[in-house]
Amino acid sequence: MTTTESTNLWMRRFTPAPDAPARLVCLPHAGGAASYFLPISRALAPRIDVLSVQYPGRQDRRLEPRIENMPELADLVTEQLVPLTDKPVTLFGHSLGATLAFEVTRRLEARGIEPRALVVSGRRAPSRHRNEGVHLRDDEGLIAEIRSLEGTAAAALSDPDILRMSLPAIRSDYVAAETYRYVAGDPVRTPISAHIGTSDPKAPVEDAAAWEQHTSGEFRLSTYSGGHFYLADHIPALITVLETVSGGTMA
Repeated sequence: MTTTESTNLWMRRFTPAPDAPARLVCLPHAGGAASYFLPISRALAPRIDVLSVQYPGRQDRRLEPRIENMPELADLVTEQLVPLTDKPVTLFGHSLGATLAFEVTRRLEARGIEPRALVVSGRRAPSRHRNEGVHLRDDEGLIAEIRSLEGTAAAALSDPDILRMSLPAIRSDYVAAETYRYVAGDPVRTPISAHIGTSDPKAPVEDAAAWEQHTSGEFRLSTYSGGHFYLADHIPALITVLETVSGGTMA
């Protein structure tokens, strides 16, 4: 990885955009990696400076201790992000990344830094908790869950070597997601744009619509055909949304 492709262990920049007027920070799903957002980075640069978060415990960070606590992870991501707020910042998170992006937004606002927008995908509102217990299943049960969601991680699980390397990080991410409990507080001021697949069992429409309760700013909910990883079939539409909101207009 060249210096133009990385800022540090946490924040990855795959496509240089030194003159971009705004930044988009992408936070991946459980078991996901920064590279998941490579197509978005390529599509938006050089108009938007796209950064992707790389959690510990995977890929080139696989030897680092994994983080199984959402507040701790949010604290660490916030510390990495604060120096990068010299330009307007939009946060985009999918699934676990959506909840994490929300908690990072809360922390940024507490420091007087207000993101331009928070884009959440494939995730119910923080206040809509479910006791799913996926992280308590044995390996076969966890693998079955990932495969049922039909995402890129599911395809990777067909390779025994990738499976052996990926499963610990996936389980740890599920621990963080499923043990997270929303702590009631003032809604964020940052506008929220929520996006879900209409057949996503993890984010029913009514639970995604509850994101509106978590912002005092503008809120919009968009639905797409597909399930939890609807993104794969709607990348062009999502890229348009991300460019629009990063430019300061809600979509």
